[in-house]
Amino acid sequence: MPLESRLLRALAPWLASPKWWVAFSGGLDSSVLLHALARLAASHALPPIGAIHVHHGLQAVADDWPTHCQAICDRLDVPLQVVRVQVAPGASLERAARNARYAAFADCLGEGELLLTGQHRDDQAETLLFRLLRGAGVRGLAAMSPERALGRGRLLRPLLDVPRAELEAYARDHGLDWIEDPSNQSLAHSRNYLRQRVMPVLRQRWPQAAANMARTAALMAEAQVLLDELAVQDLGVAQSASRFDWLPLPSLSLPALRALTPARQRNALRHWLADLTLAPDGDHWAGWEALRDARADASPRWQLAGGELQRGEERVWWLPDGWSEAAVGPIDWPDPAAVLTLPGNGSLRLAGPPPLGRLQVRYRQGGEVLVVPGRGRRDLKRLLNEAGLPGFVRARLPLLYRDGELIAVANLPQLSPQWPALYWRASPLSGLS
Repeated sequence: MPLESRLLRALAPWLASPKWWVAFSGGLDSSVLLHALARLAASHALPPIGAIHVHHGLQAVADDWPTHCQAICDRLDVPLQVVRVQVAPGASLERAARNARYAAFADCLGEGELLLTGQHRDDQAETLLFRLLRGAGVRGLAAMSPERALGRGRLLRPLLDVPRAELEAYARDHGLDWIEDPSNQSLAHSRNYLRQRVMPVLRQRWPQAAANMARTAALMAEAQVLLDELAVQDLGVAQSASRFDWLPLPSLSLPALRALTPARQRNALRHWLADLTLAPDGDHWAGWEALRDARADASPRWQLAGGELQRGEERVWWLPDGWSEAAVGPIDWPDPAAVLTLPGNGSLRLAGPPPLGRLQVRYRQGGEVLVVPGRGRRDLKRLLNEAGLPGFVRARLPLLYRDGELIAVANLPQLSPQWPALYWRASPLSGLS
């Protein structure tokens, strides 16, 4: 089937999209994609087509690429948007450039618009091999997804089943001119090494290596769908409501997780953690086992990128970085009829007439005592233990003082029913919403 026909078939479900954007680097893949789309637009009712060129500023030679891309777009009568980005320094310049590029694409997409990229079957095979050598699991071996959400729209890879040789043939047949990125020749980049040194050897012995690898990636993607469905099923039980519904930190029931096999525990946690942190590698899962199996009176922590998991009240809680930092206090409350903003820790309000006297909000220092009706003076630490309040939240829990005496604890009105209830709403800065 001709390339244009295959492209049209892949894009048929998206004909109602308000606009199609092409991620146009000026290289072979995106040049073929843009040219084929322009030809299709001349004979079919397609959405408006535009091109986006992201200029990273990492090579002096790249300064000429926007001009090249503009000339191609002018010839095809396709509007071009050039976006210049700053690439953050880091261990992997290639990854940082990719992150900056896709962030720019996301910013350009309007509601329901489509970004089309030119990755092909050989790219998919290289991605699978690269991730296999890094020890990736099923999700990683699914390689590049044919489509996914991006910004307010969707990213689509319509050429993922097309071999590079077919793109080269199309480019020759239509006399296309494209950019050759000098960095693609550097064997210092792992993907370039695979492309230039490994894949040619594999093809000599197994001519269908790229096609077979791409098929394996598709099978891994299907397997991942099943694993995700199982995770959703298991999490439906583990995400039971917490007794502390005012504490909207992500949490899971520890008994529900323990009831699963270790493999299902890891699968459910991978799914749950996906929006919170980077996926733990194989060795890192020892941290989960230590957290799960610790004594009831222990305070284990599983450190992950951007935060950590802790236990409390037979639940596993996600604490983002910064949660353990001390809240700033004390804070005077001159107008207790109004909501009080707590620096870096949300806000407070009183439900009912405020008590007379000078009101002040403080945080635990140790040794606090609260008068409990019918029980007399009681140590606050013991009261919090009786209430089952997770230890990690106690340093941020606002305490209300009147004329220097502790009279109420936020969100625990049962401890001091003789006073108006004190309600705390934590801020996103403290990891809550």
